[in-house]
Amino acid sequence: MVKIAFILLCHKNPEAIVQQAERLTAAGDCIAIHFDARADPADYRMIRDALDPNPNVAFAAKRVKCGWGEWSLVQATLNAVDAAVRSFPRATHFYMLSGDCMAIKSHRFAHDFLEAEDVDYIESFDFFESDWIKTGMKRDRLVYRHFFNERMQKRRFYASYRLQARLGLERGIPADIQVMIGSQWWCLRRRTIEAILDLARKRRDVMRFFRTTWIPDETFFQTLVSHLVPDHEIRKRTLTFLMFSDYGMPVTFFNDHYDMLLSQDFLFARKISPEALDLKARLGDLYASERLDFQLSNEGRSLHKFLTGRGRIGRRFAPRFWERESTIGRDRELMIISCKKWHVAKRLLQSAQRITGLHGVEYLFNEEGTGLPDLGGIEATMEKRTRHRRSLMRMLFDYYRTDRLVMCLDPGDLDLMRDFYADRCATRLLEVECNYDQDYLLGHARRVGLAGENTPPDTLARLVPTVEADFAFEADQLRDEGFPGYFRISERLSPEENTPPLASFFDISEEKARAIARTNHLFAE
Repeated sequence: MVKIAFILLCHKNPEAIVQQAERLTAAGDCIAIHFDARADPADYRMIRDALDPNPNVAFAAKRVKCGWGEWSLVQATLNAVDAAVRSFPRATHFYMLSGDCMAIKSHRFAHDFLEAEDVDYIESFDFFESDWIKTGMKRDRLVYRHFFNERMQKRRFYASYRLQARLGLERGIPADIQVMIGSQWWCLRRRTIEAILDLARKRRDVMRFFRTTWIPDETFFQTLVSHLVPDHEIRKRTLTFLMFSDYGMPVTFFNDHYDMLLSQDFLFARKISPEALDLKARLGDLYASERLDFQLSNEGRSLHKFLTGRGRIGRRFAPRFWERESTIGRDRELMIISCKKWHVAKRLLQSAQRITGLHGVEYLFNEEGTGLPDLGGIEATMEKRTRHRRSLMRMLFDYYRTDRLVMCLDPGDLDLMRDFYADRCATRLLEVECNYDQDYLLGHARRVGLAGENTPPDTLARLVPTVEADFAFEADQLRDEGFPGYFRISERLSPEENTPPLASFFDISEEKARAIARTNHLFAE
């Protein structure tokens, strides 16, 4: 039977800590707390006075002063873990939390979830081969010794680092250890925790190594679990839902995030705003309940990215030098079909190819699986296609041995359109205007990950108008660009009315344009 021992690292908000501990232990679980030794002693006394009578609460025997990026965070965790192991012999799982985490499922759901598989939950990816570290120092986190806090002693931190680099004072990684990296928010079984504590006592070389690495809370447990536990018993994910903004800061959740949080495939969420009193109360009641009927849609991250990104303009970085110097060609014509309903644009392109003999490619900058010829690898990934966009298009012109090529682009790809219009080639643009009913808008939200099959109805009700407004915003941006050679056809117009813009766009006779406009079921779903 599952019994969770929560490992709580905290440094402020004593009232909230007491409430959190009482909520978790009221459901039958237990908690071990490490309260930062840098914090106000009065706050710690308040916590002890409130929680000492609770038999399901333990405290780390030794408190340490914690600093971001330091070994002290790992040592504080080990001290709390040791207290939990000693105080709660019946605990089966140990779950790492912070003071601003809260449950987003009931205790019964969490227990059933952990009971279902005999595994550990921890992000654990190869330190050197994975792309978990996006920017900043990587290899140097390990091979140099870091004695100072980068945030509080920045000058000493970098002076020490540069001195070691200049003198060539690199060190080796313990030979039998493959360093792994991942989030610090994990849930481990008792036997895994006991194996970690045992290894920490026996392998002083490993402990010495990690004590002077930088940000060891992202590598210590992740490495040891991978070393001690068979890979098939590790689920390389966290059970705590968290998101980061474009600036690398944790996203904070407020009262109106309740439904979204419950639909995520996680047990806890970080971080909950201290001011979100209604959200805290509802989540607290939820954990104490027996509820099991959670509809998981898991669209939280993509939905947040979409909503926070609306209205941003000019996000693309400056083009690389090989983009600036590449060109499709002065004597070539590039015809761009822009349509939000991709199946409509594809149907139009196929009809135009059949009637005019033109060559065309579908959404090659939007769909990974778009059929493309072998162009030496430049076509292999979306990243390569976008990075070398003009070179790719020039190679397609060469491959098809043509000076006239049609392509499809999503209306949101305004930066690509600008780039192609800046080329020496003659560029024309056809906007295909469609009608969007509620079913299509919902289907679009699900296709792009903004919603799932089980997204709550009230979330969908708020999302649909936002998606519709976003479509209109993209169309307005496209028209405001004032691109030369711009034409538009519309689902609201008859084939006869759509014939002239098609004739001008494709530079074909009205007879052929009329045949394209009369394509069977052109605008059908």
